Amino acid sequence: MMLDLKGKVALVIGLGQTGTEGWGIGAACAVHFARQGARIFGGNRTLASTTKTSQTIHEKGGICDIISTDATDSTSVKALIDACLKKHKRIDILLCNVGQSQPGDPATMVEEVWDAQMDINLKSVYLACHHVLPVMEKQSTGGAIVCISSIAGMRYIGKPQIAYNTTKAAIMQFVKATAVMYADKNIRLNTVVPGLMDTPYTKSLAERYGKDYQGFREERERQVPMGRMGDAWDVANAALFLVSDESRYITGQKIIVDGGITGSTGRV
Repeated sequence: MMLDLKGKVALVIGLGQTGTEGWGIGAACAVHFARQGARIFGGNRTLASTTKTSQTIHEKGGICDIISTDATDSTSVKALIDACLKKHKRIDILLCNVGQSQPGDPATMVEEVWDAQMDINLKSVYLACHHVLPVMEKQSTGGAIVCISSIAGMRYIGKPQIAYNTTKAAIMQFVKATAVMYADKNIRLNTVVPGLMDTPYTKSLAERYGKDYQGFREERERQVPMGRMGDAWDVANAALFLVSDESRYITGQKIIVDGGITGSTGRV
C-alpha cells in the first residue's frame, strides 16, 4: 500500500484546533497519519481542543493518546517524549505544528510580543527536535520529521506580522541545515509551507486583525491564482508524503502548498 504508516509511531505536537467546524492543520495531519496505520501520540497546550481529533481517530479504530504540553517549555516537551517512549518504545515520525500570528511591524510590536512569537513559533520547533533527534538517532530505522512553516516566511502576504514572518522563514532554514547534519543517520527533515488556508484558525485571525471574516476571506482568495484558499487536508496530504517511505530520498526540502501564490505577482 502506498503511503503506508502501519506500525509507525507518530508524535504530533499541536493537534488541537479552535472550535469544531472544519479542520485545523495539526488535527488533519494526525487523523490522516492514523488512517494510514500510524499510532498517534500527541502533545497540545489544551486537551479540550483535541477532542475532535482523538474521537475521529478512535472511531476509526486507530490509536491516539494526547497529553497536555507546553511546546515552549523544555521540561514539558521532554515529559511528552518520555511518555511516548514509555508507551510505544520508539518515535518514527515527528510533526511540529505549533504556531501563532500576532499583528505588528518592527516599530509598533512590543518586545514582549516579539519574544512570545519567537518562543511559540520557533523555539517550539527547536525543543521538539532537541529532544526527539537523539531518540531517532538511537533507532536503527531513523525517523522522519516534518515542520509546518508558512509562505509568510517567503513573502509579504498583506498584513503586518513581522515576528511571524521572521519565525516561519527561520523554520525553513533550521530544517534545511539540520537535515544535512542528520542525513547520514537516516533521519530526514522537511518542511510543508502552506499558503492561505481556510481553517478554524483563519476565522480567529480575522478577529485579531479587526476584519469581517467574509471580507477577509474574499481578500485572501483574490490573492490566490487558483481563486480559492486551500484547507488542512491539502497540507496533511503533503505531510503524509514526506513522512512516508515513498519520500525516503527527500530531505532538507520544502513542499509549498499555496495554489500558486508564491509564483504570482501577489495581486490583490
